[in-house]
Amino acid sequence: MGGQRRGVALALLGVLLLGAGRLPRRAEASEIALPQGSGITVFIKPGTPALPVKPCYIINSKRHKTTLTIKSGEKEIFSFSCQDPENHFVIDIQKNIDCMAGPCPFGEVQLQPSTSTLPTLNRTFIWDVRAHKSIGLELQFALPRLRQIGPGESCPDGVTHSISGRIDATAVKIGTFCSNGTVSRIKMQEGVKMALHLPWFHNRNISGFSIANRSSIKRLCIIESVFEGEGSATLMSANYPDGFPEDELMTWQFVIPAHLRASVSFLRFNVSNCEKKEERVEYYIPGSTTNPEVFRLQDKQPGNMAGNFNLSLQGCDQDAQNPGILRLQFQVLVQHPQNESNKIYLVDLSNEQAMSLTIEPRPIKLSRKFVPGCFVCLESRTCSTNLTLTAGSKHKISFLCDNLTRLWMNAEKTISCLDHRNCRRRPHSLQVPVDILQLPVQLHDFSWKLLVPKDKLSLALVPSQKLQQHTQEKFCNTSFSYLVASAVPGQDLYFGSFCPGGSIEQIQVKQNISVTLRTFAPNFQQEVSRQGLTVSFIPYFKEEGVFTVTPDTKSKVYLRSPNWDRGLPSLTSVSWNISVPSNQVACLTFLKERTGVVCQTGRAFMIIQEQRSKAEEIFSLEDEVLPKPSFHHHSFWVNISNCSPVSGKQLDLFFWVLLTPRTVDLTVVIIAVVGGGALLLFALGFIICFVKKKKKKKTKGPPVGIYNGNVNTQLPMQSKKFPKGRKDSESHVYAVIDDTMVYGHLLQDSNGSFLQPEVDTYRPFQGPTGDCPPSPPAICSRAPTVKLATDEPPLGIPAESESEPYTFSHPNNRDTDIPLLDTHEPEEPTE
Repeated sequence: MGGQRRGVALALLGVLLLGAGRLPRRAEASEIALPQGSGITVFIKPGTPALPVKPCYIINSKRHKTTLTIKSGEKEIFSFSCQDPENHFVIDIQKNIDCMAGPCPFGEVQLQPSTSTLPTLNRTFIWDVRAHKSIGLELQFALPRLRQIGPGESCPDGVTHSISGRIDATAVKIGTFCSNGTVSRIKMQEGVKMALHLPWFHNRNISGFSIANRSSIKRLCIIESVFEGEGSATLMSANYPDGFPEDELMTWQFVIPAHLRASVSFLRFNVSNCEKKEERVEYYIPGSTTNPEVFRLQDKQPGNMAGNFNLSLQGCDQDAQNPGILRLQFQVLVQHPQNESNKIYLVDLSNEQAMSLTIEPRPIKLSRKFVPGCFVCLESRTCSTNLTLTAGSKHKISFLCDNLTRLWMNAEKTISCLDHRNCRRRPHSLQVPVDILQLPVQLHDFSWKLLVPKDKLSLALVPSQKLQQHTQEKFCNTSFSYLVASAVPGQDLYFGSFCPGGSIEQIQVKQNISVTLRTFAPNFQQEVSRQGLTVSFIPYFKEEGVFTVTPDTKSKVYLRSPNWDRGLPSLTSVSWNISVPSNQVACLTFLKERTGVVCQTGRAFMIIQEQRSKAEEIFSLEDEVLPKPSFHHHSFWVNISNCSPVSGKQLDLFFWVLLTPRTVDLTVVIIAVVGGGALLLFALGFIICFVKKKKKKKTKGPPVGIYNGNVNTQLPMQSKKFPKGRKDSESHVYAVIDDTMVYGHLLQDSNGSFLQPEVDTYRPFQGPTGDCPPSPPAICSRAPTVKLATDEPPLGIPAESESEPYTFSHPNNRDTDIPLLDTHEPEEPTE
């Protein structure tokens, strides 16, 4: 027990002694001696502490000071009253070099005094060189050269180089630089001020640059940037982000290996208000016959340049009252040329009108690693990350890009009709021009805007191959599709996405639309033959859209109403014209029991009309459930007319159609055979009876050859056994065929049970049929009604009323509009 206590006591004593060794004590004394005539002055001054700290003083000659200045030829011994003077003070070592009073000390610049004799403070070595205007000074930087940084940026190792020039008595900041860059030399005239900042923990003992004498450069400065391989450099104009000096000239020289290519991009720039001259950038490009090539700052800058080149920024005489600011930040990107960079593509848009093509980068996530640039070059010289080509010209382009999948193309073309009397003469083909398809960049979108005069013409889209509508139940698996949407300002109507390989033969739309061909896979080039739409201008009709569908006998056709996700717009009518071949039967099935619409005003209806028999069924989409699966032996219409729905209770309709071969019912065959046999026996009995009666009359008549005036000389007339014609009789009416018995296999669900078809009474329809969709009923009560339509409107009702909220019309010369909404009070029905 006693041994354990002694062990604990020894441990505590060790801790106390260790802590005592770490108690604060004054820093060791430092000595700085500056040679006479060295032109060096040392300033020790308070720094900017990050946090409030205890006071610390400089102890010199037994006096506490906050600053200390040591001039050339002086010697000072000093210490600090704290253990961490690096958190309180900084030291500046400034050397003034006057090249106008004597020779300049050209060559490698030394750090004086040596860093080993300086206290451990953040140090800044400053060289202030003054020279005559006719003398040029050049700062040469050893490897790893310098990299310019912008405002707010810092260097990873804390070592920075701040370089300034001089215009008369005004200092001009050239820039702030870090290590590991491309800047190898900076040339200036009339003097230079170089500041090297070293953190207190950095043991650097060389300046890393030298000064050389050069002839006058006749400009503010020249910065040389050397590239050894692929890479980029970001550079800025003098005084950035402040204004570039008025009417000055600054040049950058770029040294590029011959096997690499360089491109220039302006990242940020501003222009000032010029009174004289014009602000511009000038390029001296090897091999160019127009050197210097002059560009505005707003222009696309050159790219794909091989070899060395110069870039110069020229200012102007600024407005004294409102000078503005000229500043420029740009990037030079150097990379290996690609195979495509030496290939020129001719894009001939000279025969196109109202069309533009844009080549631009795909949206990608940025990476911190160096990524070679991806440029599009016009005439192999003017390069940028995006390029827009317009119609009416031929364009020569090339690509400077390591991976062309980083780019895509978007095009837009407008086809408009100005005179409705001449537009119907010829259709327009909606196909991507061949010159665009031959480019090595994937086409993303090609949009056609189709514009027609209001209330004068409508549009019909006919595909080269029948289309399939993209639905959740049946996706489009092609490399492209067509997106059809309204182009009427303020109208949110999306007809759907369609791809080749379906059953839609035609899409008719009421007014302006946009048709966008969108690609989804690079193999669009292999399927390019499947693309192709033809647009025609047709007589105006009032439905928003009519889809002509001829179902495939091998699979179901899924169809859904426009704006499926957001609901059909208010007071909108859409129809489907579904063709049924003579040897087929169509099964119409709705995938939901109700549409979900709730009307705020008006009523929402669906009409299913047989085009041959003219029979139609009318359903209220708000009150009634959708009909159960039904069979159609002939072509038929499906029409929906929307009301003004409550927000969130929109109208959408989704259904499918399936064709199967017609089957013959055995009952019909038996009835036909029995009926035919009975008719044959009746005819034989009638003939036998007629022959016997005729023979009896012959035996009672006078002898042949003797005149008998009582005999009728006319041929006997056959008595009319059927006083009624086929039209008036019911001999052509067959027994009712039970569709469920014949086509019941189409109604089986996944569990094997049968769905009962909707049963309704026959309703005659006397209006126009065939290519014209059925007209919606007039509304006078909440209950659905059936109204007969005639070729001419009833007396007292105008054929077309502008005051009606909505009308449904047929696209022919006869106007059979019937108002969807009746604003009059409902009348009591009469017996």
